[in-house]
Amino acid sequence: MPIFGTVPEITRVSHQRSSSLSDDVDFEIKGSEMQYVEIELDPGESAIAEAGSMMHKDSEIEMDSIFGDGSESSGGFLDAITGAGKRILTGESLFSTQFTHQGAGKARVAFAAPYPGQILAIKLDSVGGKLICQKDSFLCAARGVSIGIFFQRRILTGLFGGEGFIMQSLEGDGWVFVHVGGTVVERELKAGEELHVDTGCVAAITSQVGFDVMRAGSIKSMIFGGEGMFLAKLTGPGKIWLQSLPSSRLAGRMLAAAGPTGQHKGEGSLLGPLGGILDGDNR
Repeated sequence: MPIFGTVPEITRVSHQRSSSLSDDVDFEIKGSEMQYVEIELDPGESAIAEAGSMMHKDSEIEMDSIFGDGSESSGGFLDAITGAGKRILTGESLFSTQFTHQGAGKARVAFAAPYPGQILAIKLDSVGGKLICQKDSFLCAARGVSIGIFFQRRILTGLFGGEGFIMQSLEGDGWVFVHVGGTVVERELKAGEELHVDTGCVAAITSQVGFDVMRAGSIKSMIFGGEGMFLAKLTGPGKIWLQSLPSSRLAGRMLAAAGPTGQHKGEGSLLGPLGGILDGDNR
C-alpha cells in the first residue's frame, strides 16, 4: 500500500519557505519489501540524497553534486567545508547530490532503498527538530535539512554501542527519509521507561531518549548466548524506531554463506556436490 505525504482530509496548499527552513515537499512511498520514495517538487524546490540512491527523475529536474548537505550554502565556503567534514566522520561521501526542479508545473524524482526493509518518512519539526539514527540509514531529504554527527557522551557507549562512537544527526524542520532493515517497530517510551535492545537493531531515536549500554546478562550469557557482550539501554521519554534486520547482520550472513573463497556453503556443503543435489541446490 503506497504511503502518501499528505493527509486526505487536508487540501494541499502552495509551498512557502518564509516560515520554514526546508522545502515542503510532497511524496509517496511505494513497494513492500524493497521500497522506494517518490518526491514531487514544485519549481525551484530541491531534494538532497546520498550518491547512487536515485531510481528515476523527470527531465525538468537537474542534478548537481554539492559539498556536504547543502544546508550551509548561505554561510559561505568554510561552512560548506564543515558540512562535508561531518559527512566524512559518519562514513558518508564527501559530496551529496541535489535534485532541483528547473521547469514548470510538477516534477518527480525517486530514490530506492539499498536492501530489503522499510523507508520511514519523518517530519523533523514533529520530533523536536532533531533525529538521531545509525550512520548509514539516511536516504534523502528536503533541501534545508542539516546532516551532521552525534557523539555518544559516554565512552563505553561509543565503544560497545553497536553503531560506534559516532551516529548521524538530522536537524531542521522538513521531511527526512530514513531506511531501516527488515521490519520496523515504532514505540513511544514514557518518562523513565526502559527498553533493552540488541545494539544493531536501534535504527533511530529522538534526541530526548537516553542511550546507554549494559552487560548482556552473566559472563556465561555474554560468552555463549550468541547475543553479544552488550545490549543497548534506551530510556524515555521519547520515540524510538527498531529494525529487525541490521545491515551488519545481513552482511555477516552473506559472508558466512559465501565462505572464504566465495563458494556456496549451504546445508549440503559437507556432502559436496551430492549434498547440493539433495538440498535442491544443484547450480
